[in-house]
Amino acid sequence: MDTADVDELVRRARSGDRGAFSSLYRMHREAVARLVFRMLGRASDIEDVVQEVFLQVHRSLGDFRGQSKFSTWIHRITVNVVLMIRRAERSRPVFADEPLATEHERDAGLLPDEEATLRRRLDAFKRLLDRISEKKRTVYVLHDIEGLAPAEIATIVDAPVLTVRTRLFYARRELAELMREEPALAQLVDEIGGLGAQLGASEQSPRTSNALPAEGKAT
Repeated sequence: MDTADVDELVRRARSGDRGAFSSLYRMHREAVARLVFRMLGRASDIEDVVQEVFLQVHRSLGDFRGQSKFSTWIHRITVNVVLMIRRAERSRPVFADEPLATEHERDAGLLPDEEATLRRRLDAFKRLLDRISEKKRTVYVLHDIEGLAPAEIATIVDAPVLTVRTRLFYARRELAELMREEPALAQLVDEIGGLGAQLGASEQSPRTSNALPAEGKAT
């Protein structure tokens, strides 16, 4: 749908048009659910979190000024809701006995032993991903798994693009160090970007420029 059409739906939804808001919901629900799963790490609570996200979207429609894409604005609300939930449940194990992926993300072309190997690797990788800081983890998920550009991520997390690139650099480096200690992943250290892509819907996730900071303090 064209930006002008989305803007018109937003305008109508602000005026109380329930049909317009329902259209916005249908347009963005799948993307929100996917991001919730990838950030939260489990499938069992997805529907509740998605409903909370769209409740926040409905409440905040009056604050949307069109300074970014509507989809970017929804991503920002989604990230904030998920981070709030993660902070509230620090003591709860996140990856215990949860489905690895939603049905549409599974590769039906894999043989059973190949799928089992992939599931073990991705399960181990997601446990490691949960060990890095929220800021680095969020940027990594948005870039290497969701495939968003640094400029869009900067709007979502309210940080300069350079800060986004720096967090991504340190997230990748920290994950590589953790992977070396994980038997199921040690041999894949050089493919860390590729493994992240397997958590996403595309075959290969975009990479940032090689001109990332080689030293300095992570933020």
